[in-house]
Amino acid sequence: MNEVSWLDALPELVGAMGQTGWMVIWSFLITVVLGIVSGVALRLTAPDGLRPKRAFYGIFGAIVNLARSLPFLILMIALLGFTRFIVGTAYGPTAAIIPLAVGAIPFYARVVESALREVAPGKLEAAVVMGADIGQIVRKVLLPEALPGLISGATLTLVTLIGYSTMAGAIGGGGVGDFAIRYGYQRNNEPVLLMSVIVLIVLVQLIQSIGDALVRSLNHRR
Repeated sequence: MNEVSWLDALPELVGAMGQTGWMVIWSFLITVVLGIVSGVALRLTAPDGLRPKRAFYGIFGAIVNLARSLPFLILMIALLGFTRFIVGTAYGPTAAIIPLAVGAIPFYARVVESALREVAPGKLEAAVVMGADIGQIVRKVLLPEALPGLISGATLTLVTLIGYSTMAGAIGGGGVGDFAIRYGYQRNNEPVLLMSVIVLIVLVQLIQSIGDALVRSLNHRR
């Protein structure tokens, strides 16, 4: 098999980056929305929450912990049937969105719960005394006060999703991971493999820097 130079493989890499962006962005949006909902539910129903429900918290928390403990590659394989039912296929960048989101939601839910725990109890008590209902407390106190932690956790989740997306390439998910396997590993082409790694490192560093800057900006305004 003829060796492909990194320059010849560049168009394929650009396409792979587009696939990675597609699956990561959509899975990230789904994760943030459902992760916040799940994290708020965990915080409110915790034994020290505003609406303690021990049975719900115990069962839901156990489900979240179980989902977090599954290795992503095993999770992807286990969800092949469900993914095919949702999007009509079990392979490709769009199909990869499902296991990516399912794998990341429990992680971010715990991040959200932890961030909400950092909100000063006095602010919650003041909101209760002023007659705010649960929805108002969540929207106007809990989430705004926990915003730096939520953004920091979202940044970490986004970086994690990029790592997950490279594993998705191992079973036909497409993206940079699939590119690295086909053009780098399988062809023993170290320059192309190195180029894939560099692209991922730069992408992760860029996202982390933006996330850190947002958190610092919010903290300085407080």
